[in-house]
Amino acid sequence: MDSLTQIVLGAAVAEAVAGKEIGNKAILWGAVAGTIPDLDVFVGQLFHPIDAALVHRGLSHSLLFALITGPILGYLFFLMYRKKHPLQMWIWLFFLGIVTHPMLDMFTNYGTQFLWPFSTRITFNTVFVIDPLYTLPFLVCLLVVMFHKRDNPRRKWWNLGGILWSCGYLLWGVIIKLSVLSDAPSYFKTHDAQPQIKMVTPMPLTSFYWMVLAEDRSNYYVAYKSIFSSYRPEHTDTIKKSSITLNKIRWQGHNYSGQLKFISDGNYVIEKTKNGYVFSDLRFGVTSAMTDGKLKKPIMGFELMQTKNKIDKVNRHRPDALFDNVNFDRYWSRVLGND
Repeated sequence: MDSLTQIVLGAAVAEAVAGKEIGNKAILWGAVAGTIPDLDVFVGQLFHPIDAALVHRGLSHSLLFALITGPILGYLFFLMYRKKHPLQMWIWLFFLGIVTHPMLDMFTNYGTQFLWPFSTRITFNTVFVIDPLYTLPFLVCLLVVMFHKRDNPRRKWWNLGGILWSCGYLLWGVIIKLSVLSDAPSYFKTHDAQPQIKMVTPMPLTSFYWMVLAEDRSNYYVAYKSIFSSYRPEHTDTIKKSSITLNKIRWQGHNYSGQLKFISDGNYVIEKTKNGYVFSDLRFGVTSAMTDGKLKKPIMGFELMQTKNKIDKVNRHRPDALFDNVNFDRYWSRVLGND
């Protein structure tokens, strides 16, 4: 999830643990704890771009990391506050503030290596990384908490309300996904060969509009479904599979084909360019719905640049002019089932 959401979650969890003991300091240190796992983005800058994609949400988003750093930070803060507050309180504050961060990220598209050092990423695909309807009510509850004295019973209830909203919204996403997933095969019933459903995930900024990724031998299909209307086949994007596959690409030095396949879960297309290739990860969808059809390009990927027919440089890649062509009016019409 985005940084603000993780700050709010960490602060709310810390308030539940230590708010009565240390007041708004619990919110402050919980916000810090909720931010710590995402510091891996700075570490990732030291790595090759493809390795960096694997470093993010790796070790720092694991249960092991929380089990180690929670007690260490708890003990340091216990000493910093001159043993004025219980050591157990500090340990729980930092452990829960850190461990709930990757637990929340599990519900997003990219998931986390919560069981690191095992490489499996746990992902439920039930909430978009930025969802105002999840974050803003949670934030409002937390702000109200901050204006109550630490011994005021209302402080506890407002914080509990925010946490319950968080849990309820995540459950809502699971329920909606299962509903869309159960109907998804019917979206492609007119095809000669029934495409295989690869994933169902929410679209940007909402849990009301969902993307279904499917494939057959020749194409990928990106279908869209608003919970407020029936499926509209005219909105489905068809992406022809490329003849270029990862095993045909030659690398200068380390071969990153395996990592790219793992990152994309095998859902990718590769486009030949003047300077090499563009590898596109289809799990993040295409730009059509956000741009009212002006652009139909995969949103996320890597630019693979080559010299003498071997890849020797890699950059993150996003479509040119994406944000210049975003049409929020038409997008929200689709979200609400009016288009």
